[in-house]
Amino acid sequence: MTYSYIDYTVSGRLGWIALNRPEKRNALNGEVVAELTHAFEAAAADEAVKVIILEGKGEAFCAGADLGYLQQLQQNSFGENLEDSRQLKALFSLIYTLNKVVIAMAEGHAIAGGAGLATVCDFCFAVPAAKIGYTEVKIGFIPAIVSIFLIRKIGEGKARELLLRGNLIDASEAADLGLVNQVVDAAQIRTHVTNFANGLCEQASTNSLAATKSLIAKVQDLPLEAALEYAASQNARTREHPDCKAGIAAFLNKEKPSW
Repeated sequence: MTYSYIDYTVSGRLGWIALNRPEKRNALNGEVVAELTHAFEAAAADEAVKVIILEGKGEAFCAGADLGYLQQLQQNSFGENLEDSRQLKALFSLIYTLNKVVIAMAEGHAIAGGAGLATVCDFCFAVPAAKIGYTEVKIGFIPAIVSIFLIRKIGEGKARELLLRGNLIDASEAADLGLVNQVVDAAQIRTHVTNFANGLCEQASTNSLAATKSLIAKVQDLPLEAALEYAASQNARTREHPDCKAGIAAFLNKEKPSW
């Protein structure tokens, strides 16, 4: 597929997906969502890619929906808006449940839908100047889809304040809330994120990363006993995987496994 609004490249074992609408502050519309979905699906299927990094070109990570897109939505029927909403839902769900680790690298602001993208990633690193906010209520909209993931990530109380007030917060406050894993100086963030991603590639098995992501996503909605039973079954299944056998053998032989 030829992309018009994003870039997708592979370097070593890392897949880089870049929002590339700097003149629009990487704002989202239906086409951008479709291209992101395709790129994440391609990265998930690419055996050469182990970790995916999501970034935004230019000054912003992603400023949410663009103005033309918002104007178009006002003319849509309920059915058209529902279908459009389901496309964004599918993208967020895809990233959240993807079989590979996804890292958001926010070198600029992540606002509304852009904050949603950062939220559903497994890790988020941001520069000190970046601001994050779920600002939908300030334009008469609601942060509907992202709310599901945000409550899971930081809890209802903190999520309520962010979603209901709609304020932008700086990267350090976002880190305190658990939205950002680490704040890194702009001059070092690309190197830092690359090294972090390569560390995951070298230190953890592909199957273990995928299985652990799946475990985290599924057990939260299960009753305690059902969650424990699911965890036990995954534990047993993983023991049969070649990665586990290789890792245990390397540990017993005091060797470093090759992942």
